[in-house]
Amino acid sequence: MEKQLHLNLLASRPPMAGPGGFQSGSKIKMGPGRKKDFTPLLWSQYFETMEDVEVENENALRFVLLTAQHIFRIYCSGSLGPVLLLLHGGGHSALSWAVFTVGIIITEDGWNEFICSAVFLNGRHLLFFYLFVVRDVGKVVEVLYGENPPPILIIGHSMGGAIAVHTATANYVPSLLGLCVIDVVEGTAMDALNSMQNFLRSRPKTFKSLENAIEWSVKSGQIRNIESARVSMGGQVKKCEESCSSPSLSNSAGEGIIEEEEDEDVEEESSKKKMREDDQEVKKESVFTWRVELSKTEKYWDGWFRGLSALFLSCPVPKLLLLAGVDRLDKDLTIGQMQGKFQMQVLPQCGHAVHEDAPEKVADALATFMVRHKFTEFKAGYMW
Repeated sequence: MEKQLHLNLLASRPPMAGPGGFQSGSKIKMGPGRKKDFTPLLWSQYFETMEDVEVENENALRFVLLTAQHIFRIYCSGSLGPVLLLLHGGGHSALSWAVFTVGIIITEDGWNEFICSAVFLNGRHLLFFYLFVVRDVGKVVEVLYGENPPPILIIGHSMGGAIAVHTATANYVPSLLGLCVIDVVEGTAMDALNSMQNFLRSRPKTFKSLENAIEWSVKSGQIRNIESARVSMGGQVKKCEESCSSPSLSNSAGEGIIEEEEDEDVEEESSKKKMREDDQEVKKESVFTWRVELSKTEKYWDGWFRGLSALFLSCPVPKLLLLAGVDRLDKDLTIGQMQGKFQMQVLPQCGHAVHEDAPEKVADALATFMVRHKFTEFKAGYMW
């Protein structure tokens, strides 16, 4: 009864399926005539609390980086059991864990005994050398849970996975229970760095609305789960400064978005005209742009990922690696996996944002991993 009362404190979740909605983790298939709903969803439909945590900014003082913000926004759910400390990827936000959190916390018969704490690293944190960010994550844990924190499993996606590995090996979390890294390995990451700037330049610079940003994220394939996109894109973009609406800006979100149900042969000319009109409108009245300018963090990229595989393998706690494809595995991790140094699971038909594209599968993998290592007990009614 107590757990049920606790469960009722969480705001109602949006319908899992229905008009304008799609089942969590499912591929987005828009049939003819089906209306797409890109309306933003509130964080409070997925997390119980939100708070801003300030840590000592001695790193900033030491290097005279006085403009750096050392305030971390934390979204939390749950009150019992081990803590899942969730670290998002570069350019993403803590809200990328929203649908996953609901999936692993709430079961068919009540409340799972996990505490999910999703940490938002704003863009300025990524302008620091990785050791500074890792130290700040340790301080966030100290502020949240005191000198005697509960058992903590660190889970990180992409660049957040690199932060998770560095945090774990630096021993900034004394109660570390385990480590989970999602779709990042050293070899693949290092190979991708050369093309990263081209990728960033190919993205729209501006969006005429938050709905427009959500629409782009889904249709471009950045996020393949429309529910997750509707809640997480609000953390990736922000309202523009006045300079964002300069007519000199090109590459806006109005370019190239075509509704899938349109007959391209009949509507091609009108679509092109509409795109041109949208482009001009966005240039004049764009109100959203990216929250984090990832291109400015380029000089730190090498430090984030070089030596990551060896660090991951050396971490003395149980480890889980979740990948979107087996081709991402590099030589060191291939050998380590054959030697049984960590558990690996491939989740096919996902993009890079695995935990957003298939949140229920990631929740299943994490829950199974934790039960296997006796971090928690099997929950009746939870579908593995």
